[in-house]
Amino acid sequence: MALREPTISPLPPTSAPAPPQLTAATSRFNVFERGQFCRQPVSYSRRDFYKISLVTGTGRLSYATRAILLDRPALMFSNPLVPYSWEPISAEQGGYFCLFTEGFLSPDRSVSLQESPLFKVNSDPVYFVNDEQFGTFSHLFCKMAAEMESGYVHKQDLLRTYVQLLLHEALKMQPHTAYHQPPNATARLVSLFLELLERQFPIDAPAPGLQLRTPSDFANQLSVHVNHLNRAVRETTGKTTGTHLAERVVTEAKALLLHTNWGTAEIAYGLGFEYPNYFNNFFKKHTGHAPTTWREQTTLAAGEQGKVLVVAQ
Repeated sequence: MALREPTISPLPPTSAPAPPQLTAATSRFNVFERGQFCRQPVSYSRRDFYKISLVTGTGRLSYATRAILLDRPALMFSNPLVPYSWEPISAEQGGYFCLFTEGFLSPDRSVSLQESPLFKVNSDPVYFVNDEQFGTFSHLFCKMAAEMESGYVHKQDLLRTYVQLLLHEALKMQPHTAYHQPPNATARLVSLFLELLERQFPIDAPAPGLQLRTPSDFANQLSVHVNHLNRAVRETTGKTTGTHLAERVVTEAKALLLHTNWGTAEIAYGLGFEYPNYFNNFFKKHTGHAPTTWREQTTLAAGEQGKVLVVAQ
């Protein structure tokens, strides 16, 4: 699967460089200098890759409900499941970043980066570095960049080794923990919740199913207590977290019933239900009809088969 490139705010035409391009040849790993990409605010939405950044220059990192000022060199780890945003403060932005898939770092899938202390959802993503550590990490990034240009037949293995060395050096360090909560933290938390919810759709295959199914799943992903998330969502939207989840699942279920030939069992598994009868009961509770009945009646009402339908929200 090709990597998604980060969403980068456009720069003025006179100075706008091309965003990072991950071609088929570099679809699992690539390394870049930060300067040309991080002088303007950057929002990281859904990504299918992990990211390690060596940051110089001053800026503010917003992460889940927290924010941190980076006013000295730092190493930063980005989990693809957690949205981040970067707001540069100083004009000078330097350092490097590399992007890679979990499959690149662990081809046999024996290591889960989601469980790594560096990338785990509830972990601190920022490590400030001293001069000696900065030199070590700069050297490793330079070696990666040089190796990307080489024709060495085993360069993928060598690049993987450089990343692993970087991870081991970082594991020796202690993360920075002095975060503060922005004044609009509640609105930001709700925005992140809704973004995480929407990221899971559309469903295009019955497996592996929705990964985040309950308010607690989302709270864990956002590093907040579930009661805090529920209170923020209700105060901001007037609906409970569970209502948002149920409404979105019902909408997706209707779309799958109308626009696919999947059986209700496949739809149930695709939406994360453990058993098809759980899905049947859920759907009937929220629509008043069994899934098969709703599919038949809606298709019939739409007229000839294949007619474009509008799925009721």
